[in-house]
Amino acid sequence: MSRLPDGVVGDAYTSRFAWETLEALVEVGNRMAGQEGERDGAEVIADAFAEAGLREVEIDEFEIPGWWRGSSELTLADPHDRTYDQSHEVVALPGTPAGDAAGEVVDVGYGTPAEFEEADLDGKIAMASSETPEDHGRWIHRMEKYVAAAEAGAEGFVFRNHVEGCLPPTGEIGYHNRPGPIPAVGVSAEVGARLARYCADDEATATLSVECRNDETSSRNVEAVVGPDETEAGDVPEVLLTAHVDAHDIAEGANDNGAGSALVAEVGRLIAQVEEDLDARVRLVTFGSEEIGLWGAYHWAESNDLDSVKAVVNVDGAGNSRNLGVGANQFDALGEVFEEVTDELDAPLSRHDTISPHGDQWAFVQEGVPAVMAYTESEGSGRGWGHTHADTLDKLDVRDLRATAVLLAESVLAVADDEREIPQKSREEIRDTIDEGYVEELKRGGRWPYEEGARNAE
Repeated sequence: MSRLPDGVVGDAYTSRFAWETLEALVEVGNRMAGQEGERDGAEVIADAFAEAGLREVEIDEFEIPGWWRGSSELTLADPHDRTYDQSHEVVALPGTPAGDAAGEVVDVGYGTPAEFEEADLDGKIAMASSETPEDHGRWIHRMEKYVAAAEAGAEGFVFRNHVEGCLPPTGEIGYHNRPGPIPAVGVSAEVGARLARYCADDEATATLSVECRNDETSSRNVEAVVGPDETEAGDVPEVLLTAHVDAHDIAEGANDNGAGSALVAEVGRLIAQVEEDLDARVRLVTFGSEEIGLWGAYHWAESNDLDSVKAVVNVDGAGNSRNLGVGANQFDALGEVFEEVTDELDAPLSRHDTISPHGDQWAFVQEGVPAVMAYTESEGSGRGWGHTHADTLDKLDVRDLRATAVLLAESVLAVADDEREIPQKSREEIRDTIDEGYVEELKRGGRWPYEEGARNAE
């Protein structure tokens, strides 16, 4: 049973609003957190919220530790005498310090804990794949691999893309107290394959050089609301529909996460057409500075009363197909909403329940607020084109955005139903059910939120 009237569904399947919003975002160019393009991207979304007929549109500015890219270079010593310094070969990872590292390159494969334990990395440069083995049980984030390399005594870190096409991956390296301790770069699958071949012959000795800048700057969240106003709503909680507007500076950030921000605006536009039927307010938020530490989401969570938040639906990487996926973070009642909606609409759904500390929803999950990440799935392992030069508009299709917007709008309306109970959890419940691997990653990177002095610590 559709919660959207037929006329609104028809509008959704013919609208170009989300696509035109996405086009405006990618035309901004560099939307790196804390830089001018992120500010311009926030203005694009604020304008889209206003055009969609949403209320209380505002931009909230806050301070963050920024990062600016310089040049990067990886030079192999004799007998190879090769230098990689082009953008399709090697890029710095945000949060890395500037500096040089030299030593033998050691390939630690996928970068699993077992592979790091077996490797002698003291005084050397560690190289790990961006891929996670299928039988590992959970995704291993680059942050975990970087921290493991630094703790093992490595002088530098090389993150090797597993996707072919001369596409070095970027992505922050995860230390809360930036910058990290050792230089870090991403290299293309092709450069990584060459290094791995040399490593196998014990011939890979290299110098890694990174130029960058770590300075304080400001980022921005954009907000708007639809539904009953505060005097009418009384104690009715809010449902948050969120995404992040920032993107890595090496690409357009079309799928990660321009599409998510455009979908938030489009879902707001659709819901506004049935506003009189809403049981609760829906607050739409596009966060700044997700890609370098979830700063926008943390800023919102720390600035607002989380007891008033019924649930959070965070949209990230939801543009590359119309096959919806949801990470439910063990909030069964919230995951069941997406199952019901997709069953009703005969749409596929991929659901996983592992609590993940990656994505803006984590700022809420760690506090026990029901929160999911909604995304779409396509063929391939890992994030695909994401975090590379190839995350561009031509990879996406307006028809996928339309279909995804309907699924998200139906899901948000179901969550907002006052007869739908979605209980919060205690911080202790969340803490005690996080996968041990993620616990170790968060503690190593200084991001474990359940210790004195940590973000939102008890």
